[in-house]
Amino acid sequence: MTSSVSRAHASIDPMRVLHYAALVVLAVFCVAPIVVMFSTSLKVQTQIFSGGIHLLFAPTLDNYRDVLGASGFDRYLVNSLVVGIASTLLTLALGCMAAYGLVRLRFRGRRAVAYTTLLLRTVPLAVLAVPAFMIWDHFGLINSLSGLILLYVAVNLPFTIWLLYGFIQQVPIELEEAAAIDGCGSVRIFWKIVLPLIKPGLAAAAIFTFRIAWNEFILALVLTDRATRTLPVAASLYVTDIGVDWGKIMALGSLIAIPPLIFTFIAARQIITGLTAGAVKG
Repeated sequence: MTSSVSRAHASIDPMRVLHYAALVVLAVFCVAPIVVMFSTSLKVQTQIFSGGIHLLFAPTLDNYRDVLGASGFDRYLVNSLVVGIASTLLTLALGCMAAYGLVRLRFRGRRAVAYTTLLLRTVPLAVLAVPAFMIWDHFGLINSLSGLILLYVAVNLPFTIWLLYGFIQQVPIELEEAAAIDGCGSVRIFWKIVLPLIKPGLAAAAIFTFRIAWNEFILALVLTDRATRTLPVAASLYVTDIGVDWGKIMALGSLIAIPPLIFTFIAARQIITGLTAGAVKG
């Protein structure tokens, strides 16, 4: 018995223990803000400002009732869904075609174009607010969902092209040549051959694009009005001259976090399915 215990202790890898300990610390670091946000949403204003961290308190759903019952919440929710879904679909459609053209078409500078598109995404969104307002105002796109959708497409398209460029590069050209010999046209080859093989890339791009469009605040604040504002902008309505209603902000923040989590879970399954589809034992 003693020898088996000593062998078990001897077989413990310190680096492995350190690795898992680091993962636990990272997980706690990532989950802690979510726990604080959700717990704060269940407190009344006096509990929030009582000072200190209180793990035991009487939870209340008043903040959620006030947020869900507020006038305009359903409209803001619909606006966010329309903007998020439409901008994601448009970005994926344009990004797929652009990335496919950069990979398959031969022209001078195509590789430089492919790798420099990501540089456009490094521009902070706050820097784009004033120029975007002036340009969109000139074209009459201010205070419209279509204007916000087009701007999010422009913001997310460079990353989507860069990401899908690498996935399409991994698709063997021989598959497309064989389909062309069988009589498939270019559109059918792209739809039937290329798209199914880059599902993991599409899912990753969709997650990134939807989360940006759903959570973005600065551009939505500048380019929308009372009728077209999204949920993140609606959260700023609880910051008034009287004070900040942290309970309602956290309740709305908890509600805002639900759709991206659901969308990420659904899209992540496509990533796993795509990565394991070719895992055939030789």
